[in-house]
Amino acid sequence: MKLSLFACVLTCLRLVAGPIDEMAGAAQNFLAALNDEQRGKAAFAFTSDERENWHFVPRERKGITLKELTSAQHHLAFSLLASGLSHRGYLKATTIMSLEQILQDSEGPNRRFPRDPELYHVSIFGSPDVQGTWGWRFEGHHLSVNFTVVKGQLVSGSPSFFGTNPAEVRTGSRAGLRVLAAEEDLGRQLVKSLTEAQLRDALVETKAPDDVLTGNARVADLGEPKGLPLSRLNAAQNAVAKQLLNEYATRLRGEFAAADLKEIQAAGWKKIVFAWAGGTEKGDRHYYRLHGPTFLLEYDNTQNDANHVHAVWRELKGDFARDLLGDHLKAAHTK
Repeated sequence: MKLSLFACVLTCLRLVAGPIDEMAGAAQNFLAALNDEQRGKAAFAFTSDERENWHFVPRERKGITLKELTSAQHHLAFSLLASGLSHRGYLKATTIMSLEQILQDSEGPNRRFPRDPELYHVSIFGSPDVQGTWGWRFEGHHLSVNFTVVKGQLVSGSPSFFGTNPAEVRTGSRAGLRVLAAEEDLGRQLVKSLTEAQLRDALVETKAPDDVLTGNARVADLGEPKGLPLSRLNAAQNAVAKQLLNEYATRLRGEFAAADLKEIQAAGWKKIVFAWAGGTEKGDRHYYRLHGPTFLLEYDNTQNDANHVHAVWRELKGDFARDLLGDHLKAAHTK
């Protein structure tokens, strides 16, 4: 007896029902605590175009802001954020938000979009349910966390964007703080370990681009991977590459991260390509990416005299659970 297409999908590596139940509970609790006016701002149809309207810059956004919430509602919003992230990912996200106060102090108040640690928006798409299809977003300057759940079983946690400005706080009581230190240091450790022959292939541009190349595109597409295949790295270099990949994947809570990493491994570790652009010394403008059959991660540190980081994780077919939703729809129409 042949399994239906969706039944086959249910056996895939993103089958993580228990954590999704917790996430659904956090979303339900958040929505239940809102009044009608607040819920009108926070809740959208799952089919709304807004679900994929993501970005990481200061701009007008839909959703309800933290500023509009009571103290109790505020806690529930952060409980939702914590339901999808690892402890380390949650600390990174909340510390990124806190950097807004540093920017406000240094740049002053005369901006169209003030720097404000509470100018982050929460949006729920569809009806959170332990067996349903729905999603949510937590987003503001330098942070965009997106989760999509399919039939209460399958999950996508991308796009996942974390950024920092400043990358390193250089003055004041928080001097020395580097929220995304590992992302920078591991990338540089890897490129500086390369032989001359390896570096010739890895260095795709001598000048780093001004931002991650995929920007806020709804579909991440850089074409065929360019750079140095990890199959040409030695054991020590591959260990650093794995540390770097894990640093991005484990922004998500353990079950989700493990599923993504297993999927990457199944697609072929040696098919992943490492690319670098710009200088390799600390303080140089620089960019790198790891590009595999199923995923793309990009890092850029060029703005503000190379003290301003953008770091994004994309699923090449599955941002916003596009691949999982497609399989589900096919299954529904073949029954």
